[in-house]
Amino acid sequence: MRYLIDFLESQAIQTCPIYEHLKCSEQEALVLQMMTKEYVIGTVDIAVSEILIKLFGETNYEHLKHLPLVKELIEQGWVVQNSFLSSKSVDISNLELLNSTVTLSSAFLKLLEEGTLEVVLPDVTPYADHLEYLKDQFFRIELYQKLGLAKHNATENAPSIGRIKSKLELLESRIVERIKVTHDEIVVESIFKENELSPKEQLIFLALLKEEYAGEFESLRDMNTLISLISVDDYEKIKNRSLLEEGSKLIENLIIDYDEMLSTFGGVTRSFFISEEILQKIMHPNKEKKSKKIKLDMLIAEQEVFELIDPKTNLDDVVLHPKTKEVLDNLLKHIDKNVVKLLREWGIKERRSGIDAKIILYGPPGTGKTMTALSLAKSMKKRVLSFDCSKILSKYVGESEKNVRSIFDTYKELCKKTKSEPLLLLNEADQFLSGRSTESGSSADKMHNQMQNIFLEQIERFDGLLIATTNLLETIDPAFSRRFDYKIAFEKPSLEQRLELWKKLLPQGAVYENAFDVAALAHYPLTGGQIRLVVKNTALRVATKAKPIFTFEDFKGAIDREAKGAFGDPKAVGFMN
Repeated sequence: MRYLIDFLESQAIQTCPIYEHLKCSEQEALVLQMMTKEYVIGTVDIAVSEILIKLFGETNYEHLKHLPLVKELIEQGWVVQNSFLSSKSVDISNLELLNSTVTLSSAFLKLLEEGTLEVVLPDVTPYADHLEYLKDQFFRIELYQKLGLAKHNATENAPSIGRIKSKLELLESRIVERIKVTHDEIVVESIFKENELSPKEQLIFLALLKEEYAGEFESLRDMNTLISLISVDDYEKIKNRSLLEEGSKLIENLIIDYDEMLSTFGGVTRSFFISEEILQKIMHPNKEKKSKKIKLDMLIAEQEVFELIDPKTNLDDVVLHPKTKEVLDNLLKHIDKNVVKLLREWGIKERRSGIDAKIILYGPPGTGKTMTALSLAKSMKKRVLSFDCSKILSKYVGESEKNVRSIFDTYKELCKKTKSEPLLLLNEADQFLSGRSTESGSSADKMHNQMQNIFLEQIERFDGLLIATTNLLETIDPAFSRRFDYKIAFEKPSLEQRLELWKKLLPQGAVYENAFDVAALAHYPLTGGQIRLVVKNTALRVATKAKPIFTFEDFKGAIDREAKGAFGDPKAVGFMN
């Protein structure tokens, strides 16, 4: 009780050890000293008029002149008023305060006992989990709320504001230090980095997240409340409104959303909340992607339209012509949030997120069209719904048209149920894309034309990423060609590309004969698909040998068999001059 006794016995109040923590005037400290003397002899609640008369007397109503001292102590948090709710006490007049009773606050009593009010923060240790991290961040939001209230009720240099700022700075520096030593992913911090949120945008997000976890009075969802939280003055309030308006990063990136409601006076107010997808990612780390994947797997098992594929390679694993690689790399940039924002501003893109592109990959079999489509999906972190277009035709009139609609209807239904957007891959789409018959009036031609018309209509209305593969581009109907954003040619690989393919596909860790020359294999004009098949067939044969050593002749034999099977002419494959 050393600090308490020092305060009670102090003749020069400024020299008392706890005075520097009070950050108040000498007269205010004297009021606290008088109340403390009454408190230790058992008077917990004391009338304001009684305190002031004891200190300043009532001659010429001197005590009335010092009423602001008590009100200031209430605003600073050292004294609590009993006659009114503490939230309303700052709004009452001095005369209303005169005949009310007050008591020392718990914060002041703690200061008397411990000699300090420094906030107790955890040591600089890694965050054990995201809940421990959120506990600190939510306390931070509470301090910002208290700071805003203190600024509203006092001048900028009020002692209470200084104390709150000091606690806030200490807490914020401690949060930064703990994040630095935390090795496990903190989902909220990942969201901040991924979306490049500014400090003020982060505060808005954390305030809304705090509301989601507490969620009782929705005090932090209103635009004015959120803006006040991050603003130091009226000018900043006007400036910061842009952070919660259409076109802002938080809304454009689908991080937060809002509901509009009519106010009592006929205006429109907005109530903000964190989007469901982001909220689930935070509340259930590592669970969301898994649950979506399982759900899509279950739905695919219940239908017969699509094959579900999880790509294993990305674009860096595929040997492509430099021009083709450049086109696909540019396509990947379309998922960049800054690019999406610009496209929306220019009226080119309507949706806030996701990629909208319809692509034709055309070229001879085995040139890597399907593998490229799958690798593009992998680079975009998408799964693939694949449909074999050669299965679309039906001998029953009207069934083929119905099957075409089923492709797109089923795709939309799966996307809606799983809240995901897999890549839609239409393999061997030649019959869909070929020119429509204008001369023959046979029922088969009419059915084919009707099927293509429906396909054309569905392509026109499709939102998302669609890739169609075909062997021939020359026969594509111009009406289809106009509706695809990209038409990418796949030609047989050059000598340099074949050499790169052989190096990628040859078994790693296998034993090869001395002086084995992979460059010699690259001279055979094979496609990527043929090289993959030759490597597989050669490996199967070598694995059965007493000494499993790969030789040039092993590959040469598999190449000759592939050439005969593919072309019917063994002379079609040979060294190129």
